[in-house]
Amino acid sequence: MTSTDSVPMKDSIEQTLQHIRTAESVFVPKDVFEKLYLNPERPVAGRLRQTVGNPTPLGLIGFLLAGTPNAIASMGWRGAGGNGGALLTVFIFFGGVLQIIGALGNWMLGNTFSSTVFFTFGGFWLSQGTALQPFYPIGAAYSAAGDNAEGMTTPGFYATTGFFFLCMAVLTYMFAVCAVRVNVILFAGLHFLTVGFGCFTGVYWNLAEGNHEMAARLQKVSNLGRSEFGLVDFAVAHALQVGGAFVFALCAIVWYLLFSELLESVDFPIALPVGDLSQVVPGMKRRRASSDPDKTK
Repeated sequence: MTSTDSVPMKDSIEQTLQHIRTAESVFVPKDVFEKLYLNPERPVAGRLRQTVGNPTPLGLIGFLLAGTPNAIASMGWRGAGGNGGALLTVFIFFGGVLQIIGALGNWMLGNTFSSTVFFTFGGFWLSQGTALQPFYPIGAAYSAAGDNAEGMTTPGFYATTGFFFLCMAVLTYMFAVCAVRVNVILFAGLHFLTVGFGCFTGVYWNLAEGNHEMAARLQKVSNLGRSEFGLVDFAVAHALQVGGAFVFALCAIVWYLLFSELLESVDFPIALPVGDLSQVVPGMKRRRASSDPDKTK
């Protein structure tokens, strides 16, 4: 074989290698990336995004399978209720563990925002589930006799628990503001959840002051409540309340978001829109680049 004959062969090999490199470098549009990962696309090192699957649907499933039956039980549909006892393992393993796994997956992929959201709500559901465990006497410190059940009905316990839900409301609102850079669906859902946490804060603070009537009204509005912290059941006597639209809107939004991601994961010919906001609200780097075109990254 002459050197002249080796030139076309060399070009053919290089062309083949170029095709392989191109095939491995899968381009994902910004709107699709933010739909899949619920996180603005940021440059990260490594090739994990081309190697492992998308963990975001797993986290959404964990939230939905804990949140949806909890909302239904709080309204007493078809006799559901029982202080959420039947959902204890669901809160821990679906709401808690499954969301933590989804959070770890997003964290390893460099998706800071979505991993933070899943870690937060995974921890929330774990705390809800473990609060129902008898070996966590969370009310004993509020009872002079050390009685857990008695302590969970004291003003001090109610007031303290209210501050936890207030902090959750503030944190969820921060998530909602950040979601302006993601999509409309996530932005709306987090706002509904913020209102729900705010109402639940009012439930506990009114119970701490002995205002049971107002607490009942607020819990009907939030429809997030169970009796996991000793809250009396009269607040969930009516199945359909106008204020219950908050929790149903939240669940409907998250179910829609999950379905859109599952369709995208199998390259379904029909894509559900989620209202991409990445191009509507440009990031800080894009703003700086537009104001100073000569400035390099």
